[in-house]
Amino acid sequence: MTDEVEITIATGGSLKAAVARPAPSGPRPGVVVIHEVFGDQPEIRAVCDEFAGRGYVAVMPDLFSAGGPRAVCIACAMSESASGKPGRITGYIEATREWLAQQEDVDGARIGVIGFCMGGAFALAYVGAGRSGVRVASVNYGDVPKDADRLRGACPIVASYGRRDLILGRRPPQLLRQHLEQLGIDHDIKVYDEAGHGFMTEGQHPVGRLVFLPMRYGYVAEAAVDAWQRVFAFFDARLQPA
Repeated sequence: MTDEVEITIATGGSLKAAVARPAPSGPRPGVVVIHEVFGDQPEIRAVCDEFAGRGYVAVMPDLFSAGGPRAVCIACAMSESASGKPGRITGYIEATREWLAQQEDVDGARIGVIGFCMGGAFALAYVGAGRSGVRVASVNYGDVPKDADRLRGACPIVASYGRRDLILGRRPPQLLRQHLEQLGIDHDIKVYDEAGHGFMTEGQHPVGRLVFLPMRYGYVAEAAVDAWQRVFAFFDARLQPA
């Protein structure tokens, strides 16, 4: 289960966050988990637990908890995400990485980041700026900047998309592959024919009961199992000791 923590941010104040830890046995790799536009949700905390079960210290910052009306925070986050340029939210992600790297049970040289939907777009913007403290990233149904130069500093990336995702359309995975091939960045990108948006997490999603036609929305077990196997293999190869 996750524990509640607070993370100090450079502009003053703090972020609420949830952290999951494996049993102590020396410095572990760490992962920053970036939530969807819905914020702190049980299924994203479950991602932290899953990483902890595999030997990672995983922390999810609540990107909307730094103060101000929630609706305004979401609007600002969406604006920053659409721009593809690092801003306040990516600053929060960096503050979370710094906090994680300073934990006694974390090896600060072995840190990754994973994001979903809006969080996937922020993961790209964050690592694209050349974050030296991050060695691997996972982008799941996240939008992609049009300009390849915005990813020039990126670490290796594993990405998963659903072909029936009408929120993003079919262009993002194609564009991401083109960018990373052009830049010579190691990557693993896969599109799942049977899946739509939000297919990797299961549980209390706020819009999970709504019907999107002809789009598929929500958890798809077969695609999710394969995507998670790829994520953990990609992360383990770069963050876990041989």
